[in-house]
Amino acid sequence: MTVSLLLIDDANSVRTIRVNRPDKLNALNAATIDALDTAFSEAETNASVRVVVLTGSGSKAFVAGADISEMNMLTPVQGRDFSLRGTRMMRRVEKLTKPVIAMVNGFAFGGGLELAMCCHLRIAADSAKVGQPEINLGLIPGFGGSQRLLRLVGRAATLELCLTGAAITAERALQLGLVNRVVPAAELEAETMKLAAQLANAAPLALRGMLDCVNIGGECALEEGLEYESAQFGLVFSTEDMREGTSAFLEKRKPNFTGR
Repeated sequence: MTVSLLLIDDANSVRTIRVNRPDKLNALNAATIDALDTAFSEAETNASVRVVVLTGSGSKAFVAGADISEMNMLTPVQGRDFSLRGTRMMRRVEKLTKPVIAMVNGFAFGGGLELAMCCHLRIAADSAKVGQPEINLGLIPGFGGSQRLLRLVGRAATLELCLTGAAITAERALQLGLVNRVVPAAELEAETMKLAAQLANAAPLALRGMLDCVNIGGECALEEGLEYESAQFGLVFSTEDMREGTSAFLEKRKPNFTGR
């Protein structure tokens, strides 16, 4: 019987995508990368999904890295294609118009940390460890690790993590700004779902506008980013959710956002 590479569940507008290769510590092979690409494409177009939570099966690993057994015999051209394959998938996650939360339940090394970094928010168990250990294999990060690390934690920390290949604790990752929150492992799922529920109840079009502003602003000059933000700010005035939100505030009641 074929075991699904991903386990997908929906509840209260939150879709949970779980990488399901626990015997391989959820390592990313080509088939899993393709399955994730398809899953996030479907989440994007499904109007009932407002938030996505991404995690790994089992208690040991979020995603322990790329599948070394698959990479070992790749030619240079195949290696470049494998890198582009993963990069395209992670870029899809990063540019999703709905919030994506990485629930880091264990090891997130190499491609696993790269996958977590392309998510919009990261909540880690206090037992989790993260790192970019490619140097120990004679490799470099191939799914955007050097670039996203640089933007998240700065040059010095990026060089330290990439040049030494050292694993760091969740607490150290929090200090560096690599994760947003660290919680006790036993509380990880509850705390992640609590945040997901909060976001699922927020105005979807406003969430999309903020994600767009941060994505665009992170890749352009300040003046262009400010212009884009102003345009998006004006655009939300055309939404029913903006009228509902401001009216609810004035009427001292809870808003009911519909995504229109």
